[in-house]
Amino acid sequence: MSCSTRCLNCGRGWEDPLRWSCDCGGAFEAKMESAFVKPEGNGTIFQRYSREFPYIQPTQLVSLGETMTPLVSSGDVRFKLEYLLPTGSFKDRGSCALISALWPLLKLRRIQGIKEDSSGNAGASLAAYCAKAGLGCDVFVPKGVSGPKAAQMMAYGARLHEIPGTRREVEEAAKSIRFSGAYLGHVWHPYFRDGIRTIAYEIAEQSRWELPRAVFVPVSAGTLLLGIISGFQHLLESGIGGEMPLVVACQTVAVSPLYHALRGSTYSPPDALDTVADALVSVAPPLLERMVLKVKEVRGMAEAASERETLLAWKELARMGYYVEPSSAVAYACMKKLRERTGEDMKDAVVVLTGSGLKVRSDLAGRYFGQELR
Repeated sequence: MSCSTRCLNCGRGWEDPLRWSCDCGGAFEAKMESAFVKPEGNGTIFQRYSREFPYIQPTQLVSLGETMTPLVSSGDVRFKLEYLLPTGSFKDRGSCALISALWPLLKLRRIQGIKEDSSGNAGASLAAYCAKAGLGCDVFVPKGVSGPKAAQMMAYGARLHEIPGTRREVEEAAKSIRFSGAYLGHVWHPYFRDGIRTIAYEIAEQSRWELPRAVFVPVSAGTLLLGIISGFQHLLESGIGGEMPLVVACQTVAVSPLYHALRGSTYSPPDALDTVADALVSVAPPLLERMVLKVKEVRGMAEAASERETLLAWKELARMGYYVEPSSAVAYACMKKLRERTGEDMKDAVVVLTGSGLKVRSDLAGRYFGQELR
């Protein structure tokens, strides 16, 4: 099994796994060069799909017991319950791949920890896997980050640095401020994004190796979107799955750079960002061009939900027994919006529910679940 990693801009090969970007400023991307092999037996995610991640040595796997998440039917749609992973979000797939691959090298070079920038879930996830590996973790977060997420990061031993300004300014601070750790930002590092392709493998396996009709994915910085597309493409290139699903990138109206880019329209972010979907706040994601290219390549599309549509979807999911973050509910809101507009049923469609509702601020939950939305 082989995996190559090259710069998306200039095609240069990747010489140092601790480098987060190329000399030209481009991001690196990992790609499997070998065919997918159906797994046998049980185990954690990266034990079952170990052949598809040759850069992770089985004896070096840093695991918190992450296993295949349920794919459950509800009416004419199916939900992929990613919020049931160890730290409460899909980000554990990327964190497990990244830390498992790099902790031996970090220790060999006597680097004591990592730096990460995150709006919440990725920071919490990486903090947990760093704790498991015995690494330090400095997380740079937007000022006013969700209380439960900040508490989760600190519980794992991470040091938090609140940065005023945009999500991009938080990223730049993490890159520039000098600490003992190596910057391994989850948006930039190819191993993190690469770990996300396991979602596509699981969806196929849970569907008897047939791909669904459509997949609805919440999108912010794009790690989930790019990872799922990569996984589906790997399966299809290996002769598994039938046809590429309709990949629907789901955003909020307030934070919708991909939605507008795919339509060729101008996106003007609000002066003050105030959205209930606080995990989807990248108004200028660094991998936007890559997202546009990949969505077009697979003939996907984008949809955007309003705050009201998101809140109604959030409450509806909870009334069905799925307590998720509003950011996860965006995908369900967009599915409903597309179904109503086209009149098509969503039989066999999959909505990815990415983060646990237990991460939501109690005042926000109380406000919207303590009364009916009008």
